Amino acid sequence: MENEENKKPVEGGEKKDGYHQVFNLEMDRRSALKRFAGGLFSATAAVTTACSVTASDEKKEKSNMDWDEYFKGNYKEMTKDERLATVDRLEKMYTERTGKNVNISEKGEVENTLFGYAFNVSKCQGYMDCVTACVTENNQDRDSEMQYIRIHEIEDGKGFQFNEADDNYYHEVPNEGHFYMGTQCFHCEDAPCTKVCPVEATWQEEDGIVVIDYDWCIGCRYCMAACPYDGRRFNWTQPHVPEEEVNTDQHYLGNRLRKKGVMEKCTFCIQRSREGQNPACVEACPTGARTFGNLLDPNSELRYILENKKVFRLKEDLGTEPKFWYYTD
Repeated sequence: MENEENKKPVEGGEKKDGYHQVFNLEMDRRSALKRFAGGLFSATAAVTTACSVTASDEKKEKSNMDWDEYFKGNYKEMTKDERLATVDRLEKMYTERTGKNVNISEKGEVENTLFGYAFNVSKCQGYMDCVTACVTENNQDRDSEMQYIRIHEIEDGKGFQFNEADDNYYHEVPNEGHFYMGTQCFHCEDAPCTKVCPVEATWQEEDGIVVIDYDWCIGCRYCMAACPYDGRRFNWTQPHVPEEEVNTDQHYLGNRLRKKGVMEKCTFCIQRSREGQNPACVEACPTGARTFGNLLDPNSELRYILENKKVFRLKEDLGTEPKFWYYTD
């Protein structure tokens, strides 16, 4: 039987989403109690099993993990011990579900480091090896073909008119009379996306990486609307990654498996960059168009580019200070 509250007309004749759905629903007492009870059902079931004298030790342990996972706090506010316990719990839950092991890191900011990126427009030939590497490395949904990186094919003489660019080309590259530019999350120093989140599920770390706590995200998409660079993606459906293709080297704030209804984006491959490696896109680029490094290191290749090349950033007038520069040879 169809729920009566779903039959109610919505103001303006359109279905509302985001903040309205989460915080501004008009409900009578009965509906409110029903929604609250539904949200806590799994947690209540976990307590019942954990306290049962007939349940096996294995079931009790699983119920305890479900309970702790359901009521965990914002990762940003966790202590070191709480973070370690959280990743340990997620690893055990993955093993229990799949029979396989996964390594989830909670490694924090790299000291004396501010990550940045440079893109050589002269060298990019539109091959999209970077896109493929990013999808694989970061366990992105295969069904929706979600892609953090977009390569724009732009006709010579058009300037940086992204509204006239081809982002879904399926022909041999490079295409004569065109040039290519890649966009993704720019990890802005003054990131507007982090300011609009009503639950503080996204923030900037000390090493410059803008991250998301997927389990704290409510899917309102305010950050998506606030980003002037189209750098964020939303999971409209349950992400699907074939078990044999799952990258098991993960980071809690990076490429761990996500769920339906949350935001995600480029994290400069936090699981790699915080271990001293380049992001997957940099390693995969066949023409060397991508450079990643520490902006605070005067001897880094990135600093050399910024100091010796004519660099520019997109939409400088907005004052967002993206840590992603473009240049030409």
